[in-house]
Amino acid sequence: MNPEKRYHDFNTYLKSMYGERVQKITIDAGMTCPNRDGSIGTGGCIYCNEKGSGTGAHARGMSVTEQVEAGKAALGRRYKAKKFIAYFQSHTNTYAPLDHLAALYEEALAVPGIVGLSVGTRPDCITSDAIALLASYTRDRLVWVEYGLQSACDATLETINRGHDFKAFQNAVDMTAGRNINICAHVILGLPGETRRHMMETAEKIAQSGINGIKIHLLYVIKNTPLATWYQSGRYKCLDREAYADLVCDFLARLPAQVIVQRLTGDPHPDELVAPAWALGKAETLRLIERKMEEKNIRQGDLA
Repeated sequence: MNPEKRYHDFNTYLKSMYGERVQKITIDAGMTCPNRDGSIGTGGCIYCNEKGSGTGAHARGMSVTEQVEAGKAALGRRYKAKKFIAYFQSHTNTYAPLDHLAALYEEALAVPGIVGLSVGTRPDCITSDAIALLASYTRDRLVWVEYGLQSACDATLETINRGHDFKAFQNAVDMTAGRNINICAHVILGLPGETRRHMMETAEKIAQSGINGIKIHLLYVIKNTPLATWYQSGRYKCLDREAYADLVCDFLARLPAQVIVQRLTGDPHPDELVAPAWALGKAETLRLIERKMEEKNIRQGDLA
């Protein structure tokens, strides 16, 4: 852990492994989701639009290789990075036949400079065969699988139309454990109906689940989603920045110190964001979280 930080940040972790900066390149592989195609539901989660948190690059005709090369060029210019992780982000990236998944992953891994693979998926869309495929890359690459949980409260998961329960997440973690695959959990703070107690219970359950990493997101409202309708009708109210920063501090305190923090807030597309406007100020939000941790004398793991 970086002694200058009060949480175990992802950049420090990567530098400790590779001795230099490593950047993630987001990839849109044209996947869908069982919560959209009718397998378990339609319409997706209430906060998700048709891009599924992706860039839309696949719809613009960009291949995986083209997306990786474009990401390398942009991140190389911005950060002087020479090593990269291919991050399959959009929708559910284990929700396809195994040979198709292998072709996608291996296309990304074949690009020079790619030292790792990260695959975002749902915990109810992982199989032993998919895990074995991911594990096969760990011989010479860093491999992460990112399971979208959002909340450990089953009532909340039902409210947001998630389509699975906390048990599905724990089962996925248990299936993945021991295969040299790093496991990252995604959670969202500020979900409808959740109080501080619900969010801290999520932190406590995740702390015991066996994960290696965490991504903490703010629930922001984007266009063309059920949540946007809720917000416009007054059914949902966004967290303010101060409240969000306080919740993140308390959440981190409940996570084991060795858990790697990949994200502390989200990155909404400016042209899609409805609210809150402060979500576009990521740097300011991160500074506020770090300042509050210092003021409260909180470190990750203090309450774990």
